[in-house]
Amino acid sequence: MTTFDNDEEPMVIIVGGGPGGLATSACLNKLCIPNLILEKEDCYSPMWKKYSYDRVHLHLPKQFCQLPYIPFPSSSPTYIPKKLFIQYLDDYVTHFNITPFYKRNVEFAKFDEFTKKWNVKVRNGNSDEMEEYFCKFLVVATGEASYPFIPDVPGLTSFTGDAFHSTQYKNAEKFKGKNVLVVGCGNSGMEIALDLANSGVNTSIIVRSPMHLISREMGYLGLMLLKYKVAYTVVDTIMVMLSKLMYGDISKYYGVKRPEEGPFACKIKYGKYPVFDVGTYRKIKSGEIQVLPTMKSIRGNDVVLENGKIHQFDGIVFATGFKRTTHNWLQGDDYLLNEDGLPKPEFPQHWKGKNGLYCVGLSRRGLYGIAFDAQNIATHINSLLSK
Repeated sequence: MTTFDNDEEPMVIIVGGGPGGLATSACLNKLCIPNLILEKEDCYSPMWKKYSYDRVHLHLPKQFCQLPYIPFPSSSPTYIPKKLFIQYLDDYVTHFNITPFYKRNVEFAKFDEFTKKWNVKVRNGNSDEMEEYFCKFLVVATGEASYPFIPDVPGLTSFTGDAFHSTQYKNAEKFKGKNVLVVGCGNSGMEIALDLANSGVNTSIIVRSPMHLISREMGYLGLMLLKYKVAYTVVDTIMVMLSKLMYGDISKYYGVKRPEEGPFACKIKYGKYPVFDVGTYRKIKSGEIQVLPTMKSIRGNDVVLENGKIHQFDGIVFATGFKRTTHNWLQGDDYLLNEDGLPKPEFPQHWKGKNGLYCVGLSRRGLYGIAFDAQNIATHINSLLSK
């Protein structure tokens, strides 16, 4: 095991090199606080650089999606596409001289009461060697989307077509003229279904859970109202009213109703985002995208549904979300994060734990929440070091 001596010790270790990790590192660099990002992949922001589909855009206007200190150029579009967002991140990393350690998988982290430091043990993916680090502050920046989750569907291994998680989907090119099933009705599932249908693919989607359907413009209005301190319960009432006016009774087309609680309540309490409609609704309403009930099992190319009907598919895209594994490596924390890797303290105190432990990007408030967390963490650490 390689152990780094005191001269090499960073003051802060940040676990995760996504936008949350980059924003935190930038804020610390601005205050001249030594820090190190440990990223398990071979690049920063791998969810954007490696695991996102080609047509993805930020669903919120750019002013709600920028990281601390660097706004998007005024010439950029309101809703930033993937290519421009990656360029923005590249420029951000260069500007703040952020240099993560890549292929570093954290396997253990625990606060040492004797030394008053965090002991962090890391698997180096290049050499398979264990590395040991010590730091005064530890930031969990592994994000809401950590490890792709595919449900254990009976017979899945017998499927003779292509079955994969949405993080592996890029575009519809190889599926043209074929039958493809999308499992999951969140934003990724809905947009991938739209991308497939627009490319001439016979597309079906499984919709299982109640959901809120809003337009980008509704989302912008909601965020602006919240920004000006309008209660989220009032904002939710407005959002639901506008959604009903625009989309009517969604159960006629999606087979599910809206949740009892409003879109912002669902997002804050349960982490369930509203679906931003970018054209999928029209395709479903016209029948170009077929909505199906829950999948029961798979037999070869046959997908057996809950209602007993059988459909044949050439491909299945599982847009079924992610699992977080922070509890597997973070030891001794009974205050900040729960077993699902999300904060126990409520917003706006969710980012600060005990013994120099922090988290960024886990407040279910997207990139806007990341900027809030990163600046608070850096300011708090600086105040502690100034004492």
